Amino acid sequence: MDMMVSSLQQQRAITDQLRREAGIKRIPVSQAVEDIIKYITEHEQEDCLLVGFSSQKVNPFREKSSCAVL
Repeated sequence: MDMMVSSLQQQRAITDQLRREAGIKRIPVSQAVEDIIKYITEHEQEDCLLVGFSSQKVNPFREKSSCAVL
């Protein structure tokens, strides 16, 4: 009996999730790609991977020194 109740609750949760997903506004892929390209071109001057870092100290990807003086 408990197994049937938990299965029913699980199915209701899945149904609720599918209803929420069905209500999401969708856009065509072509429009999404245009939006992504627009965003990238507007923010390319802020992209450190494209323009680099102003100094090594602000680079979070630099190799850390493994030697420490105590």
